[in-house]
Amino acid sequence: VQLQACGGGLVQAGDSLRLSCVASERSFSLYAMGWFRQVSGQEREFVAAVDRTGIYSYYGVAADSRVTITREKDATTTYLEINALEPEDTAVYYCAADPTYNKGRTAFRYWGHGTQVTVSS
Repeated sequence: VQLQACGGGLVQAGDSLRLSCVASERSFSLYAMGWFRQVSGQEREFVAAVDRTGIYSYYGVAADSRVTITREKDATTTYLEINALEPEDTAVYYCAADPTYNKGRTAFRYWGHGTQVTVSS
């Protein structure tokens, strides 16, 4: 099983970015999918998660009003949009998936490789 995150890169402060995460297996359309980030030298932290329908989602303290997770119903792709990027958003962003969706849950079973987001001031 693979989760492929992409869409990162070097951007300017104030820009917007949309990260994508695609699961390699169709079965993941039934799974919750989420995003985490890891700032250099810090612990990985939870950003957001969404259920299989794309209707229900929740966010961690690492996310503010600039961050939105989206997903179409039963899709194997989820997106993380970050608006008005700040240098503090610089991190490696990881996507993850889990068979269970529980609001507030941050333990995910499957992980993808991260995508680097670097925001220059």
